[in-house]
Amino acid sequence: MHYRKSVSVRIERVDLPGMGVRNDVITANGRRIAVVSLRSGEREVALFDADDPDASTDSIALTDDEAAALAEVLGASIQLSRLSSLSDKALGLFTEEFSMPAGSGFIGKPMGAMKARTLTSSSIVAILRGADIIASPTPDVVMGHGDVLVAVGTRSGLDALAKLIDRGPG
Repeated sequence: MHYRKSVSVRIERVDLPGMGVRNDVITANGRRIAVVSLRSGEREVALFDADDPDASTDSIALTDDEAAALAEVLGASIQLSRLSSLSDKALGLFTEEFSMPAGSGFIGKPMGAMKARTLTSSSIVAILRGADIIASPTPDVVMGHGDVLVAVGTRSGLDALAKLIDRGPG
């Protein structure tokens, strides 16, 4: 059994001889969640009994697409929460959310058309679209009404970005 510590969360790696490996995340309240990766390429998420760390109470087999989607959802939500706390660690750097107004000339256009980084020195690091999060959006992502842009920059850069969004292209 190998132990590693990551951001004050205990993770245990258990080799499953001839089968694969199990990585257990031990939550703050002592619950155990495991990702079992089998040599066949299959994987599953398992929950363990709070009183018996060797007794699985439930497991869910995941396809490659399901595992990727779960990783994306978890990763994106973590990225957003870490971005929100950036201003605590980096003096002069802020994060802000901007809702795309209904009349914005950028709606229906790719994000690259905004030239946000070039014109404001601010970076759009995520787009919240309904229940979806587009982390690290590429310039070809088309912006829509109701999108919430998550940006990082200086106070003056974010103020300039707000004006750019309101003003629209041109």
